[in-house]
Amino acid sequence: MLRTRLWMGAVLIALTAGVLVIDQGVEPWFPFLFVVVLSLALVGCAELLQILPASGRPISWLCYGGVALVLIANWVPNVLRIGSQPEPWAWIAGCFTAVVLTAFLVEMALFQASVESLTRISLTTWTVAYLGLLPSFLVQLRWLSDSDRATSSRRATAALALAIFVPKCCDIGAYFTGRFLGKHKMASLLSPKKTWEGLAGGLTAAVVVAIVIDHFGSVVHGGIAAAAGLGLALGIAGVLGDLAESLIKRACRQKDASDMVPGFGGILDVVDSILFTAPVAYWWLR
Repeated sequence: MLRTRLWMGAVLIALTAGVLVIDQGVEPWFPFLFVVVLSLALVGCAELLQILPASGRPISWLCYGGVALVLIANWVPNVLRIGSQPEPWAWIAGCFTAVVLTAFLVEMALFQASVESLTRISLTTWTVAYLGLLPSFLVQLRWLSDSDRATSSRRATAALALAIFVPKCCDIGAYFTGRFLGKHKMASLLSPKKTWEGLAGGLTAAVVVAIVIDHFGSVVHGGIAAAAGLGLALGIAGVLGDLAESLIKRACRQKDASDMVPGFGGILDVVDSILFTAPVAYWWLR
């Protein structure tokens, strides 16, 4: 299992490197980021729909379409240069609102005196928020601005690296620390293997990685102390994101979202921590 985790981790690192490096020469299109984020979100949507109970399961085309629409909205004002200062969040909020209204309209058209209509509307809205809105914070880090264009590009790349590598390195630190030193269970019902010792090791790794990335990217204002604070915040957010996905799986009586990613589970099992760190990184660094 450890060997499988290592080679699969190398593949994931290669994809992340593509997002961070290759896209720098094709601003503001960022096609590699677009393909990776949209693909992962849609596959994650498929996994989520698969594990949800059949009773009240949302309409698949509405979930797929809603997730895609919200994510595409991140690119529209930036690529088309709509307005002197593009406002992507207005587009994102507008598309999300359209999805919510469409969910109501569809259920009104198909209504058959069943409470499942409300369940489907709720799950549709939640799915699009989880896999459309939350990743939007990660995407918007790519357009992180600064007074100088060259500085903006470097700062945006470093911000993305922080949002991705800090929670994943926290996962790695928690895994090895918990494996060798873990004794005290942290959340036995949600994630039986997590320990407080593992949490301490993971947060330590998160702080160290944040300081190292900021040293080369100069993205955090405030020096080492501020970088360490951000690393701690992202580490905690990542752990909460992991527990949130564990809650979903436990509620649906599933061990993993799927077996698509050997050694990790499903796509949701890979990106769960990043979904929670992205908003924290965005609001901290914007």
